[in-house]
Amino acid sequence: QVQLVESGGGSVQAGGSLRLSCEDSGYIASSYCMGWFRQPPGKGREGVAAIGTDRRTRYADSVKGRFTISQDNAKNTLYLQMNSLKPEDTAMYYCAADACFRWYSNWYSRSLNPSKYRNWGQGTQVSVSS
Repeated sequence: QVQLVESGGGSVQAGGSLRLSCEDSGYIASSYCMGWFRQPPGKGREGVAAIGTDRRTRYADSVKGRFTISQDNAKNTLYLQMNSLKPEDTAMYYCAADACFRWYSNWYSRSLNPSKYRNWGQGTQVSVSS
């Protein structure tokens, strides 16, 4: 069973940085697609960044050039480095994983769609003040 645990959230001022971590149960390794998603207060969940099994990445336009997704399989950990944070980045951040074999041929168009991921962490809160 896949288990995901996020950490690293907190409160920062605009322009600051945070690094989120997502540790998995060790059964994912390089065979799962993974992603970071966020849910701002009162809004739906949206894709932020994704990484495929071949390490290709994709970012939401709103975070391109500011956020970096990376993966350390030896540590069973997914990261999201967030720089130049803005108040509009305030949200609960979730990591997600999916075996993705059913949709990997369309990875680029589907990787930021929350409905494609079947395994989720509990979330970590990020708050950015102006």
